[in-house]
Amino acid sequence: MRCVSWNVNGIRAVHRKERLPWDVVVDADVVCVQETKARAEQVPPEVAEPEGFASAEWFSAQKPGYSSVATFCRQAPDEVVVGMDREEFDAEGRVLTVRFGRVHIVNAYFPNSQDGGRRLGYKLAFCDAMEDFLERLRADGGETLLVGDYNIAHTEIDLARPKQNEESPGYLPEERAWMTRYLGLGYHDVFREEHPGLVDAYTWWSYRGRARENNVGWRIDYTTVSPGLRSKVKAVEIHADVDGSDHCPISIDLKRGWKNP
Repeated sequence: MRCVSWNVNGIRAVHRKERLPWDVVVDADVVCVQETKARAEQVPPEVAEPEGFASAEWFSAQKPGYSSVATFCRQAPDEVVVGMDREEFDAEGRVLTVRFGRVHIVNAYFPNSQDGGRRLGYKLAFCDAMEDFLERLRADGGETLLVGDYNIAHTEIDLARPKQNEESPGYLPEERAWMTRYLGLGYHDVFREEHPGLVDAYTWWSYRGRARENNVGWRIDYTTVSPGLRSKVKAVEIHADVDGSDHCPISIDLKRGWKNP
C-alpha cells in the first residue's frame, strides 16, 4: 500500500498546472492533501471525485480559501473521522482520518506559528490535541500513520540554514521540543530513521530567492507511525522532483498485511 501526502498550496492551482497529486505520484492507494484552500463544490468533478478512487473525503475550513484537507482512497475505508472533536482546530479544517482495519491514516495540516510566534500558543495547543487524538485512536489496539505538513523542522539536519532560522516559525525551540516529545512517546519519524545522516533532503522551499533551485529548503512534511506499525514500513520517499507547489509530495509504502499489524 502506498500513501502519498502533499501540501498543494491550493488544489485549484495545481489543477490549472496539470499537477494533480494522483497524476504526478503514480500507484498511490491513499492520497492525503493539505492546504486545498477549497471546498469540494468549488472544484471540477474530476478533482472533487477523481476517477479510480472509491472514496473522496473533504474537510474544509469555515474561512473561505483557507487551510483545509482532503483524502482520496482507491478502496473505501472502514471508517472516516472528520476533525479531532476540538472546535478551535476543526473550524480550520486541519485533520481528516480514514481507518482500514486497525490502522488509522491521519491527514493533518499543522498550524504555522507565524512571525514573532504570534500563533505559537495555538500551534502548541494543536500539537497537544494531536497527541491526545492519536492516543484515543490507539486506545482499542489501533495503530496510526500521521502524514502531512507538520510545519516543524525538527533538528539542524532538517533545514538548510539552521543558524539563520533559530527565531523563525517552524524552527522555534518550543516546536522542536514538542517534536522530540512526540517521538519520545514511541512514534517513529521513518524517513529520518531510514536516512539518519542524509542532508539536503527537504520538502518545502520558499518562493523567494531561488530557494528551490538552490535547494535551500526545510523538511517539514512527515510520515510518522506508531510503534506497532513500524515493522510494516517498506519504503519512504521524498519526491523533490515534483513541482507545482512550494512543497513536494512524500510517500510511504507499507507491506502486505498492514491493515492488521
